[in-house]
Amino acid sequence: MTSPLVHHINHPLVQHKLTLLRERERSTSSFRRLVHEIAMLLAYELTRDMPTRPIEVETPLETMTGRVIDGKKIVFVPILRAGLGLLEGMLEVVPSARVGHAGLYRDPITLDAVEYYFKMPEDLADRDVVVLDPMLATGHSAIAAVERIREAGPRSIRFVCLLAAPVGLAAFHAHHPDVPVYTAAIDRELDQNGYIRPGLGDAGDRLYGTR
Repeated sequence: MTSPLVHHINHPLVQHKLTLLRERERSTSSFRRLVHEIAMLLAYELTRDMPTRPIEVETPLETMTGRVIDGKKIVFVPILRAGLGLLEGMLEVVPSARVGHAGLYRDPITLDAVEYYFKMPEDLADRDVVVLDPMLATGHSAIAAVERIREAGPRSIRFVCLLAAPVGLAAFHAHHPDVPVYTAAIDRELDQNGYIRPGLGDAGDRLYGTR
């Protein structure tokens, strides 16, 4: 899928780790570690065009003006529960970021997103929000989370995932045509249960060893 709003991160390190992540027999601890490492690499890409501000620093030789990302203006919002797997890797790169939480689950019959928890930092109007969820499958959870976050009027919104399905990307951008998506892979399709194929299974279960 070619779109200026879809950023397919095909860096060799990202693709290497993602391939290992897909392996069916990979242990919970190894799966969790790989998600953490991929999240760190994705953080470099999604902050590439973040605004910076000048600060004065003292080097060992002289005073100079450099530029820094204002981490306190960034808000990471994992979609519970699987999105938490990406959070720590992101915070390792941008440790001063704020964190919100969007609690959503997928109805097993309708596949629609059902909200059960929502908590954001105050004053989102001058902050850049990054929504985190390993999978963009049907797009229902991502669409619902971004709709709720929009109500707080953030300065910008980005969505980050490990895998996306073409149908999920299309649905997401039909509702949110101005929100860029950063993904490590665009897989082939969804199966009858709404799982991405070839995919990597249920990211939440594999992160937390619940199946």
